[in-house]
Amino acid sequence: FPPSLQVFPSQDPLDRADFNAVEYINTLFPTEQSLANIDEVVNKIRLKIRRLDDNIRTVVRGQTNVGQDGRQALEEAQKAIQQLFGKIKDIKDKAEKSEQMVKEITRDIKQLDHAKRHLTTSITTLNHLHMLAGGVDSLEAMTRRRQYGEVANLLQGVVNVLEHFNKYMGIPQIRQLSERVKAAQNELGQQILADFEEAFPSQGTKRPGGPSNVLRDACLVANVLDPRIKQEIIKKFIKQHLSEYLVLFQENQDVAWLDKIDRRYAWIKRQLVDYEEKYGRMFPQEWCMTERIAVEFCHVTRTELAKIMRTRAKEIEVKLLLFAIQRTTNFEGLLAKRFSGCTLADGTVKKPEVPPPSTNPFLEDETGTETDEIVIEKNDTDKPKKPKVPDNPFHGIVSKCFEPHLYVYIESQDKNLGELIDRFVADFKAQGPPKPNVDEGGAVLPSCADLFVYYKKCMVQCSQLSTGEPMIALTTIFQKYLREYAWKILSGNLPKTTSSSGGLTITSLLKEKEGSEVAKFTLEELCLICSILSTAEYCLATTQQLEEKLKEKVDASLVERINLTGEMDTFSIVISNSIQLLVQDLDAACDPALTAMSKMQWQNVEHVGDQSPYVTSVILHIKQNVPIIRDNLASTRKYFTQFCIKFANSFIPKFINHLFKCKPISMVGAEQLLLDTHSLKMVLLDLPSIGSQVVRKAPASYTKIVVKGMTRAEMILKVVMAPHEPPVVFVDNYIKLLADCSTDTFQKILDMKGLKRSEQSSMLDLFRQRLPAPPTGVENTGSLSLSAPTPEQESSRIRKLEKLIKKRL
Repeated sequence: FPPSLQVFPSQDPLDRADFNAVEYINTLFPTEQSLANIDEVVNKIRLKIRRLDDNIRTVVRGQTNVGQDGRQALEEAQKAIQQLFGKIKDIKDKAEKSEQMVKEITRDIKQLDHAKRHLTTSITTLNHLHMLAGGVDSLEAMTRRRQYGEVANLLQGVVNVLEHFNKYMGIPQIRQLSERVKAAQNELGQQILADFEEAFPSQGTKRPGGPSNVLRDACLVANVLDPRIKQEIIKKFIKQHLSEYLVLFQENQDVAWLDKIDRRYAWIKRQLVDYEEKYGRMFPQEWCMTERIAVEFCHVTRTELAKIMRTRAKEIEVKLLLFAIQRTTNFEGLLAKRFSGCTLADGTVKKPEVPPPSTNPFLEDETGTETDEIVIEKNDTDKPKKPKVPDNPFHGIVSKCFEPHLYVYIESQDKNLGELIDRFVADFKAQGPPKPNVDEGGAVLPSCADLFVYYKKCMVQCSQLSTGEPMIALTTIFQKYLREYAWKILSGNLPKTTSSSGGLTITSLLKEKEGSEVAKFTLEELCLICSILSTAEYCLATTQQLEEKLKEKVDASLVERINLTGEMDTFSIVISNSIQLLVQDLDAACDPALTAMSKMQWQNVEHVGDQSPYVTSVILHIKQNVPIIRDNLASTRKYFTQFCIKFANSFIPKFINHLFKCKPISMVGAEQLLLDTHSLKMVLLDLPSIGSQVVRKAPASYTKIVVKGMTRAEMILKVVMAPHEPPVVFVDNYIKLLADCSTDTFQKILDMKGLKRSEQSSMLDLFRQRLPAPPTGVENTGSLSLSAPTPEQESSRIRKLEKLIKKRL
C-alpha cells in the first residue's frame, strides 16, 4: 500500500495503486441490461469529481496563509524568549545578593559558636582542674590517715580526671599536680605493703586471728595502683602462708618421702579451709586467692618432690611410685573440680581447649574402666577418629616431677609382660590345645584377650602419668611382647608336618570305608590351626586399634614414632602359615589318590563306569577336612576363602601333572578320565559349602580359578581322545583347544596317546610349522624356547641313536 493509504485507509477502488479503468467499468456494468443505468452512473461520477475539485481548491487556498502565520508565530516566540532571559538574569542577580547577605549573617554566628565552644571547654577544664586539685589534697590527707575505703574511690576518680590533662602537661601547674598524684600512688603502694608486712610478718610463726577492715580496703586500693603492688601483696601473703609447709615437709623429715605423700595434700586442704574462714573476705573475689595458694603449693611440692626423688632415687619402687602418682593425680582432679584454672595463664600448665563434642555414638569412652577390652569393629579405619578428651587444667602441675623416674614403671611392665608370656606358654602346655567345638566356630585363645586387656590397662595408666617419652618406651615394650606372643604362643604351637607318609600304601589310602584316617593332622590339630589363625586375625585387628589409641594418647610431636606395622606383618605371617598348613594337609591327603590314578593301566579300561576309586578318595578327604575348617573359621570367612583359593591353586596343577603321567590311554580310558575330571570339577566348585546345610554361592574369584584350571584338564583329555589322523587336523585341534605353544606339553599329549617315537617326531615337526607367528616383541624369545631341547627330547634322541647302533652291529 502507498503511504497515503497507510495514513488514511480507504475502501474506494479509485484510491488503489493498481487501479484499472476497464475492470472498474466492467464492475459497474457487468451485463448489457445494466447499461440502462449509464446516465445515472455518469451523473454520480461527475458529482464526485466536483466535490473533489472543491476539496482541492479549499486546501490550496488554505496553504497560502500558512507561511504568513508561521512567520508571525516565530516573531512572537523570539520576543517571549527575550523577556524570559531578562527575568532569569534578574533572578540570578538577586540570588547573588542574597548569598552575600547570608554569608555576612553566618560569619557572625560562627564566631559566636567558636566563642561558646571555647568557653564551654574552659569551664569544663577549670572544673576538672578544681576537682583534680581538691582530689589530690584529699588523697594526700586520706593517705596519711589510712582511710583506704575512701581512697579507693577517690584515687580512681583522680586518675580518670588526670587523663583529661595529658595534652596540658606542658603547663607547670598541671605537671606539678600530675607529679603529686604519682607521688601519692607510690606512697600508697609502699604504705600498703608496709601494712601487710606488719600484719603478716615474714619472720615468726604467729599470725593475727583475722583480717582487718583496713587491709580489706587496702586491697581495693591496690586494684587501682600499679599491678606490681597487687602481685607483691599476693606473693608475700602466699609465701608467708606456705612457710609452715616448707618447715614441716623438709627433705630430712620422714613425712617428706613418697609413702606419706597423702599428708602433704591433707595439709593444704586444711590450710585452704582455714584461709576461707579467716581471710576469705579480706581479698577481692577476682584475685582468686584460694586458687593461687593451691597453685603455688603445687609448684613448691613439685620442686620439693623432684629434689628428694633425685637424692633417694635408689629407694623408689614401682608400688611406691604408682601410689604417689595415684594420690597426686587424685589431688589434681580434686583441684580441677574446685577451681577453674584461671590463674594458670602465666604458669607452666595451661588450660586446654575443649574440642567440639563428637557426633559418633560408636566411639569408645576413654574414661571407662581400665579393664575394658579394646573393642574390635569392622571397617574401623573408615570411622572418624574420636577427638582427645582434654586433661584437667591442673593435670601434671605436680605429677610432672614423676616423669623422669617412670623408667622404673616401664622396667616393671617389661618384667610383668615377660612373666605373662611365660605363663601363657606354660598354661598352653599344661592345658593342651583347645578342644574342638564346631558349633561355636574357631575360638580365639583366651591368652590373647588377657594380653590386650593388660596392654590397655598399661596404656591408660601410663598416659595418666605422661604423654611424652615414657609412652614411646611403653610402645617399644608392647612391640617386643607382641612379637613374642606371635612366635611363642601362635607360631610355636602350630602342628609340625612330617617329611614323608611312611608305610602308608596306595590300597590302604584308597579304602572307601568310613572313618578311615587319611589326613596327616588329627581333628584336634586342625581345630588348633584354625584357632591360632582366628587368634592371629584378632591380634592383627586389635594391634591396629592399639596403634591408633597410642597415637591419640601420645603428644602430637611424637605421633610419628609410634608404628606397629612390623608387628601387624608378623601376625599376617602367622595367618599365612596357618592357611598354608591347612592347604598342605589336605593336599598331602590327596597325593596318594593322584599317585594311584597315574599308576592305573588306562589302556586296559574296557568300559566307562561310575567315578574311579581315586576320585572317591579325594572327595572323602575333602569332605573330612573342609567342613571342619569352614566351621572353625566361621568368624573369619575371608581367610576360609583364601584357604579354598590356595588349595585350588595347589591341587589343580598337581592333578594336571599326574594326568600327564597316565600313559598310554585308550579311548575308553580317556572317556573315564574325562568323567572323573568332571566329577572333581563339580566337587571343587562346591568346595566352600560342601557338607554344609546352608548352601552359599562360592566367591567369584575362587570359581574363576577352578573353572579355568579344570577346563584345561578337560581340554587335555579331549585332545587325547581326538584321532591323530590326519596329523594336520590333530595339530590344529590341539592349538585351538589348549592354546599352548609349548613343545613339552605337546610331547606329553603324544605320550598319553601312546604314539611311536617316529610318529611323535613327525608330529613335533608339523606342530612347530603350524604354530602361529609370535608377536614382534617376543619373536626372539619364542624362537629360543622352541629351539632349546628339553631333557626328555635329549633322552629320546639318545635312545634313537642306541637303536641305530644296535641295528648296524
